Amino acid sequence: MIPPKYRQLTVSRPIYSEDLFKEEYEKVQRHHKTMLDHLKAYFSCSKQKAKSVALTLLPIASWLPAYRFKEWIVQDMISGVSTGLVSVLQGLGFALLASVPAGYGLYAAFYPILIYFFFGTSKHISVGPFPVLSLMVGAVVNNLVPTSINATDVTLNERRVTVASSVTFLVGIFQLGLGILQVGFIVIYLSQTLVSGFTCAAAVNVLISQLKFILGISIDSPSGPLSNIWVLRDIFTQLHKTNIADLVTSIIIMIVVFVVKELNDRYKAKLPVPIPIEVIMVRKKRFLILIVKIIRLIFKRQNWEIVISALSYE
Repeated sequence: MIPPKYRQLTVSRPIYSEDLFKEEYEKVQRHHKTMLDHLKAYFSCSKQKAKSVALTLLPIASWLPAYRFKEWIVQDMISGVSTGLVSVLQGLGFALLASVPAGYGLYAAFYPILIYFFFGTSKHISVGPFPVLSLMVGAVVNNLVPTSINATDVTLNERRVTVASSVTFLVGIFQLGLGILQVGFIVIYLSQTLVSGFTCAAAVNVLISQLKFILGISIDSPSGPLSNIWVLRDIFTQLHKTNIADLVTSIIIMIVVFVVKELNDRYKAKLPVPIPIEVIMVRKKRFLILIVKIIRLIFKRQNWEIVISALSYE
């Protein structure tokens, strides 16, 4: 081995004059395409380009022939059922955020996934409604169709569904236009701090919007600037009307869901399928009825028969 002090780096290269360099490395004349050339290349048609466009518009035609059914179908079915159960329950909750009947949350949870199966390009995401979108739609619905108008429950729900459907259709047109113009590159310029702040603010909005359901009180849904402040004001002014049964039931359910989620994460290598605790808590109405009865016996509140009958309703 050569000692470090005797190590040398030798660079051997020819010495050029300006004339010799120009002679050996002659300048290449490149043709710069004009806008007309780009338009001709974009609108030109060939067999290979037609196939590429078809696969872009319908990605299922490219990945389905290469799908390994024997190796992947079981795992995909397990993950699909798990994700589907969570999406259905989230759809029910997000429908309340959008101020429309809960049944429309099922539509929003099912049809986007069905369409994305044919037109989607990512295998790692589950499309559907999410809290921020539901809150934004709910703000428009509450602004145009407030609860203070003189209308029956059926008419009020029909008006709200009409407004929510109109907003969704218009937003879809805008998104389609932005997709055709390929404006998605703007996301590159969104900093991590901006995304984190937006996510944190969305979580706070969702929490505040759910407080009235957790406490079991009835308040209006204001819209516009500082709407969250007015919601908190109404909640604190009516805090003495809190339904203890709803509050305790909500706390117990949140604790159970949190504990089971942690167990799923810790023992995910041993569990063949994550425990669908959301579905279990929704379906175990007898368990919820028992909780309400126990709390009723403790606090001697006679008006909780309505809560028990509502939980018992199938």
